[in-house]
Amino acid sequence: MRLFLAVNFTNETRAQLLALQDELRARSKRGRFSTPENLHLTLVFLGECDDKQSASAIAAMEAICFEPFPILVDKIGRFKREAGDIWWAGLQENEPLGKLQQNLTDELAAAGFKLERRKYSPHITLGRDVITDEIPWKTEPFGETVNSIDLMKSERIQGKLTYASIFSRK
Repeated sequence: MRLFLAVNFTNETRAQLLALQDELRARSKRGRFSTPENLHLTLVFLGECDDKQSASAIAAMEAICFEPFPILVDKIGRFKREAGDIWWAGLQENEPLGKLQQNLTDELAAAGFKLERRKYSPHITLGRDVITDEIPWKTEPFGETVNSIDLMKSERIQGKLTYASIFSRK
């Protein structure tokens, strides 16, 4: 199983993300855009895991403490790539989010997971391989309160990338 930990969004936040995605799509020559049901905020990417590792990830999620906290999307940005950029919706600086992500990373590392070492850059992927003349821009802030995190499974079903929550922690 290919797994990651994430924040999933309410329908209202998802609709606002889709509006930003539509704006980006209209300004682009081409791109592969995330499906509405796949929009999420990754906290930690785990990669290929077996059942034992899945259970360890759930135990790590249960071991941490966190109180609900707000997040706000306020910008559109990109990671430059030769074949087309990855465009994303970015979040305002957020200490509780950073603390949650770090606590999860610490618990998972203690459980034996080999995790990426680069600095956490919270973002919601809107599209990949995007070709556009646009430059990143600010947007009117919007968001929601994070009150749960999910262990997500990523798989291709009939050629379509699908994410499904296999465990949720409030």
